Amino acid sequence: MIRKFTLSAAFALTSLLTLPAAHADQLDDIRAKGEIVIGVLGTAEPYSYIDPKSRQLVGYEIDLGHEIAQALGVKPVFRQIAVAARIPSLQQGHVDILAAALARIPEREQQIDFSLPIFVTGQKVLVPNRGGLQHVAELDGRKVVTIKGGTQEDNIKAAVPGVTVVSFDSAPQAFLALQQGKAEGFVDDESGLIGVLSKAGTKASDYAILPERVSTTTVGIGLRKNEPALLDAVNAALGALEQDGKAENLFFKWYGPNTRHGFTQRDFRFEASQP
Repeated sequence: MIRKFTLSAAFALTSLLTLPAAHADQLDDIRAKGEIVIGVLGTAEPYSYIDPKSRQLVGYEIDLGHEIAQALGVKPVFRQIAVAARIPSLQQGHVDILAAALARIPEREQQIDFSLPIFVTGQKVLVPNRGGLQHVAELDGRKVVTIKGGTQEDNIKAAVPGVTVVSFDSAPQAFLALQQGKAEGFVDDESGLIGVLSKAGTKASDYAILPERVSTTTVGIGLRKNEPALLDAVNAALGALEQDGKAENLFFKWYGPNTRHGFTQRDFRFEASQP
């Protein structure tokens, strides 16, 4: 009997040693290190950008990052990344979450998880007044510019199959190309286009945003797949902001009528029932 027990115990020990290691919980890791690394663009006003006076990162998603970090009881560390590097940076562990103007689309949903919506917007087209364009469909057979790594190129091609798209690394570069006559339209989120025009000074009157939306875009916080505890914690933080009114206050702080973006209403909430 003693020999049989010994063999059984040895087999059990061997089995335990060969089991795969338990999946580490990212939320526990974040709390253990006392900080959450948040990937941001830093070039997309008012999502996140560098304030010219303070030289610090500021913006809507920066404020949300602070709120999420506070809810988790850790320090926020913001890491500036390029548009095209967003998802690779998250998957490779260079950042813990993404607050980087990240549109929720099916292709990305296969790669990462998304929080509750933090912004619902639409992509439109900025055109020079001299071109006489009045509708998005009139871009057929013409050239437009946009920003690399986003959904703009796919969306404008879906809306106007005959359009030619040239992408740039940033909104200022794309707008400069439009000003130089290298394209007849600039495709971006409506808020981004308003922001570009606000910096154009007296030249802003030379341009107009076409009325039709190219697409409707839902923006969320990006997280790595299979991290339910962190996802629940981020969503709980966002839900609390909605309940106490901070979500609406932050929206109007960065997008409201007293800003260069001029939104007079907020037609979305931090909740699951979004388009």
